[in-house]
Amino acid sequence: MNWDTIEGNWKKFKGNVREQWGKLTDDDIARINGNREQLEGVIQERYGLAKDKAKEQIDDWMSRH
Repeated sequence: MNWDTIEGNWKKFKGNVREQWGKLTDDDIARINGNREQLEGVIQERYGLAKDKAKEQIDDWMSRH
């Protein structure tokens, strides 16, 4: 799946995002609003990860959905 699909169907995927990254708040999800770069930044912030690790997690998550 590509990110355009996720971004276009954000309402559908935001529950899956919260399930995968439980530290994200409702405000985080609203701020992300389907933007991959925002998601990467919030994951980095909440989990203390480097940018490449956040990207890896998102790529892995995308491959399963």
